[in-house]
Amino acid sequence: MDTDVYQQLSARVGRCHIDLRLGIEHDRETWVFGQGRSFFHIENWYSVHGFIRNTLRLCLLHAKGQNNARSIQVRHNEFFFENLPKEFDGFKLLHLSDLHLDSGLGIPEAHIDALQQVGDYDLCVITGDYRNKTFGPYQRALDAMKRVLAPITTPVYGVLGNHDTIRMASGLEDLGVRMLLNEAVPIEKGISTLWLAGIDDAHYFRADNIEKATDPIPQDVVSILLSHSPEMYRQAAYARFDAMLCGHTHGGQICLPGGIPVMLNANAPRALCNGPWRYHAMQGYTSVGSGSCIVDVRLNCPPEITVHTLRRGSPVKVAR
Repeated sequence: MDTDVYQQLSARVGRCHIDLRLGIEHDRETWVFGQGRSFFHIENWYSVHGFIRNTLRLCLLHAKGQNNARSIQVRHNEFFFENLPKEFDGFKLLHLSDLHLDSGLGIPEAHIDALQQVGDYDLCVITGDYRNKTFGPYQRALDAMKRVLAPITTPVYGVLGNHDTIRMASGLEDLGVRMLLNEAVPIEKGISTLWLAGIDDAHYFRADNIEKATDPIPQDVVSILLSHSPEMYRQAAYARFDAMLCGHTHGGQICLPGGIPVMLNANAPRALCNGPWRYHAMQGYTSVGSGSCIVDVRLNCPPEITVHTLRRGSPVKVAR
């Protein structure tokens, strides 16, 4: 990491955090596993991608899966908060997750096409995994991210995922994405404020620090947490966040008919790994992601970008 970038990030999030992240990344790049909550998951075994592709070809599903991966849907969700300020009633968050922009030809273009169909929104949030591989070069993903961000005219906030190196943080901020590395920022509208917090990856790097992220947030204000993985649902709820936005699971990506996932790769209940959910007083939403990982295909699990609308009122019960 460039010395100036290291010093700037250290001043913001602490030298220990940067050194910890870089050290575990070095272990990953030399194929030393076991630092995360999950062990030997398929995301680390890129040699299997040929086997998966060939199997799908034999089943005559590969071409269909590739087309599916480039047909990103726009989904809509509503959050209801009894203490939401009137100025934020109807406020819209555009949520992207798991873009994996360098996973195949046409993926950035598919994101751009989907973004042009969204309509109006007030803020954009991205819950990690900008690149495909978990190690190695990342400039190609940043170059694609620059193109994807072009249609977005609102402020953009993001967190890192388990596929992202912390070296990408400064590059993403140069593109206009305010990265939240165990940090929180106030979002102001008129005379009212809500708080947006973001934690570093909790799935593999275990670099999350939810205590630090909550420190500046006043009591009794609406607060929303960005987390790459839903695995932090308990901690987020007990930290009194009102809502949590996340991704990571891809909804399974390659699912059985009916959208039944074969694997979700997250240490969380299945009910919390796709779409809207609730845990105690906290509402949540897990995006199935707009990209694809390992192989650029999707079956019975279309990619999505999501528009969350904030409403004043009692939270709606989620039938799960």
